[in-house]
Amino acid sequence: MHQSEEKSDDSKDSFYEELEQVFYHFPKYHMKILSGDFCAKVERENIFKPTIGKKSLPLDSNDNGVRIVNFATSKNLVVKSMIFSHQNIHKYNWTSPDGKTHNQIDHILTG
Repeated sequence: MHQSEEKSDDSKDSFYEELEQVFYHFPKYHMKILSGDFCAKVERENIFKPTIGKKSLPLDSNDNGVRIVNFATSKNLVVKSMIFSHQNIHKYNWTSPDGKTHNQIDHILTG
């Protein structure tokens, strides 16, 4: 899945509506795993800690970040890509072409 930050709010709303429909069609197994390129930056804000833990990169949250946290919270999921303690260099999953900008925008949700 890929949800660019530059997309319109209507496009993002449609994406999350479709994601919700897909989520509810998952079989009723003990654990659900959802991964994707959400282009979501999530800052270590106290309100997000129950969903993302304390190990995310210190980025400013973007709209996609808020949306993925809201989705995860509403489905009792945890953003596992931010839970584990690693050096920041091992948390990045996107680097700009000039190599100067690094972000953590791809995520794994479990529950």
